Amino acid sequence: MSSPPTGVFVPVPTFFKPASASKSLQAEIDVDVQIKHSVHLAKNGIRGLVLLGSTGEAIHMSRQERFDMIAGVRKGLDEAGFPDYPIMAGVLINSVDEVLEWLHDFNKAGAQWGLVLAPGYFGPAADQDNFREWYTLVADNSPIPILIYNYPGVTNNIMITPETYTILAQHPNIVGCKMSHGNVSHHVQVSLDPQIDHNKFRVYSGFGQQLGPIVFFGAAGVIDGLAAIYPKTVSRLMILAEKRPIEPVVHEEIQKLQFAVSSAEEFIGRWGIVGIKEAVQRVLGMGTLEGGRLPLKGRLPDDEWERWNRTMSRIQQIEASL
Repeated sequence: MSSPPTGVFVPVPTFFKPASASKSLQAEIDVDVQIKHSVHLAKNGIRGLVLLGSTGEAIHMSRQERFDMIAGVRKGLDEAGFPDYPIMAGVLINSVDEVLEWLHDFNKAGAQWGLVLAPGYFGPAADQDNFREWYTLVADNSPIPILIYNYPGVTNNIMITPETYTILAQHPNIVGCKMSHGNVSHHVQVSLDPQIDHNKFRVYSGFGQQLGPIVFFGAAGVIDGLAAIYPKTVSRLMILAEKRPIEPVVHEEIQKLQFAVSSAEEFIGRWGIVGIKEAVQRVLGMGTLEGGRLPLKGRLPDDEWERWNRTMSRIQQIEASL
């Protein structure tokens, strides 16, 4: 089975039409803007997309909407000259049967991989042996390769252990993981584990502020929300972090870029999906200022964007220079 490439992936937000332009109960998905944003990222150094992940609000969408989103973006990328552009699709539910339903839909729509969230509804009541069995059952029956997605913030703080990654990495249909937590030791342990084939099993962080440190120790890259706004800057940091040997002048640039990225990531951590969407609209002119679907509807408080001006101006200057 094919593995995703190294580099920067973006967990793209799902764009919705203005409520005033929608006839449905909730704002309708805007596939045209989704394609426009995806093509922009593809043209500016991003190695691949994660559609319908946590940032993409898959849990707020219907089955048909999820299919239409992936199929529309795949078609749009093909027509823009990016055939076979890497797309992961998020799977955010706990039922094995429904997980496989999503994965079959995503395969038909054109995604190459499924990013499957750990089943954390019951939190610590489930043990690592059961997580391993659950992922094995999914992988045995998935039509596309899957990655393990460990996001304690939305799964009752469960943590997939390094031992579990080592075991599951041996499965031919499990080709990587995304760790959306601050335990850098787990990233490093799994990235350097000699029992894992790292050409086949890729380790990604969900945090761009960890990019330099973890890539230096063998991680494949990041799946990073800030890159939805400033793709060239985050991609440049990734390119330099992969260089070997690292010359002093390159090391200095890595430090400069990592500081700019880490500082701006504070905004992402503070405002999440609503902040990402507002920043994409302000910086790139795409989408609306209406936020996501309920309960994430809304925008930043008055003057909040201006409070981040120093931080965002720093990374904006870098982005414009690249």
